[in-house]
Amino acid sequence: MKKKFVWVVLLLCQAVAVWGQGAMSIEDCRRLALENNKALKMADMQLKTAQEKRKEAFTKYLPAIDASGLYLRNQKEINLLAEDAHLPIYAFDGTTYQPNVVLGADGVPVVGADGNPVFKEFALLPKDAMSVDMRNVGVLQVGLVQPVYMGGKIRAYNQLAGLSEQLAESGRALELEQVIEETDGAYWQIVSLVNREKLAGQYVETLKRFTRDVEALYENGMSTKADLLSVRVRLNQAEMALLRVQDGLGLARMALNRLCGLPLDTVFALQEEDLKQTVLPERMELEEVYANRPEIHSLSLAADIYRRKERIARSEYLPSVALTANYMAMTPSFFDGISNKLDGMWSVGIGVKAPIFHWGASRKSVRSARAETELMELKLEEAKEMVELQVSQAHFKVEEAMHKMKVAESNLSRADENLRYANLGFEEGTMPVLNVLEAQTAWLEAHTEGIDARIEMKLCEVYLKKAYGVLSK
Repeated sequence: MKKKFVWVVLLLCQAVAVWGQGAMSIEDCRRLALENNKALKMADMQLKTAQEKRKEAFTKYLPAIDASGLYLRNQKEINLLAEDAHLPIYAFDGTTYQPNVVLGADGVPVVGADGNPVFKEFALLPKDAMSVDMRNVGVLQVGLVQPVYMGGKIRAYNQLAGLSEQLAESGRALELEQVIEETDGAYWQIVSLVNREKLAGQYVETLKRFTRDVEALYENGMSTKADLLSVRVRLNQAEMALLRVQDGLGLARMALNRLCGLPLDTVFALQEEDLKQTVLPERMELEEVYANRPEIHSLSLAADIYRRKERIARSEYLPSVALTANYMAMTPSFFDGISNKLDGMWSVGIGVKAPIFHWGASRKSVRSARAETELMELKLEEAKEMVELQVSQAHFKVEEAMHKMKVAESNLSRADENLRYANLGFEEGTMPVLNVLEAQTAWLEAHTEGIDARIEMKLCEVYLKKAYGVLSK
């Protein structure tokens, strides 16, 4: 909660600093929106995750060292003999070993009841000497594995991780453009409504003055009751229209404040409220547009990712080779007799694994990966067609907006001239009230169309830049 509070305070301080310098520009609103947008922050986290995974993939080239330990408490010890053993003794005559047996009077070895000769002497092998205390067993092992050849799997994984990082960057760029587009749209919506509010206010003031003039004429018997009622109705309609514009302006300001992370009731002036001239970007070739659009870049990366997955699928059925080195110690130990001390040994080796028969699973997995790659390539081609359509539509909208701008500018001058003549005619008593109201309505419509045309040009600039993929540049 403390971190969130500090973050909000910093945003507010930054906004206050901007307001202290004057009206907020569209760049100021963009900056605040980018700093506050949650989706963009999530894209940053996804990019960070992809970067860490790329670093993790590189470690697969390096040797892996693992240690393991085991302790067992057994119920019994191991006895190799069930009881004490007696081993017969042989005598060595310098050449061979002769059994030291009992001889009879005839010099023949005495044979026992079991049919075996009877020995004179036996060696005692105690049962305790052949017992091993295995009730407490400990094993410690440290091993090293260095991959030598894994069928190209490790390299494919590293390439896959690098492409995933680029895909996350492209996703962030797409999210960045969406935030900018949404912010620009809200910004120009406010600019449009601000100018509409000014125009509606002027129209209301004009009607109020005209109402007072008609009332004076009516009191002197120079105007009819119908004329007075028509003017008052038109004034009421203009005031309602002004109220609707003000309500819409309040909602538009709330929308922009939400994007910028500011309090919803914040009111600030905008630098572009005077609707400066629109500067359109230069026309681009389609290949250049494809290179700029993050959607095309993302799908291209996705197609490359599936190609790496094909290699990984193939590598599963190729031989793999690895070097190993281990050290193992245990107690009790048997390396130098039976001992309860911890003793061990090291070993090195090379391991090879080669698949032989898996019922055609390798071909099936490779075909599946190839189908996914072809699917992504088709999506890429479809996205290029959609981008081409968007660019064509953006060009068409620009041409249409420019034509509307020319017509609106022409209508503005004619409406101003018409209203001027209507006012002069009314002052001279040659122009009826209804004709003056029509001239005022035509003036209002012409100026409204002029505002709409200029705002449409601004929005066409945004749409064209987004179609070209240069909105965030």
